[in-house]
Amino acid sequence: MESLQNPQRETPLSPQSPANTGFDSGIASEDTMKDKFLTFWIAEEEYGMGIEYVTEIIGVQKITKVPDMPHFIKGVINLRGRVIPVVDVRTRFGLSEREYDERTCIVVIHVNDQATGMIVDRVNEVLNIPQDQIEFSHSSDINKERSFILGIGKTEDSVKILLDVEKFMTH
Repeated sequence: MESLQNPQRETPLSPQSPANTGFDSGIASEDTMKDKFLTFWIAEEEYGMGIEYVTEIIGVQKITKVPDMPHFIKGVINLRGRVIPVVDVRTRFGLSEREYDERTCIVVIHVNDQATGMIVDRVNEVLNIPQDQIEFSHSSDINKERSFILGIGKTEDSVKILLDVEKFMTH
């Protein structure tokens, strides 16, 4: 574990508490969310997504299956009266399914006026990754259209695969 003096690290989020993004409250400005990424694990890799998309993090709850959906859409949940589709990120990436455990979380995001839950193996923390520490994806035009990868974020001790959340949700 890194020293608390590392200025890039923010307070970890717990699966039981909502992410403090200011999405609902309107308190946080774009500047306070700039360069901030929620990091999470899928299999043995650490990923990140822009914190501006995250509305809250919840534990896994009862998911109602919906017929005739792609295999990675696990169904829908009822979150305080709102029906929210749930995507298993592991399955979306073509990885094998695994049983959910106490660390498995649903990250509720808001993209293009739609709330969606993303099931991740476990949430890690919020990191500050400045733009100059991100190597943006430079794949061919064909792969770039299909790629969910925004770029690779470099931190003091490792790299994080940063998702393009909008592409992830629309393709």
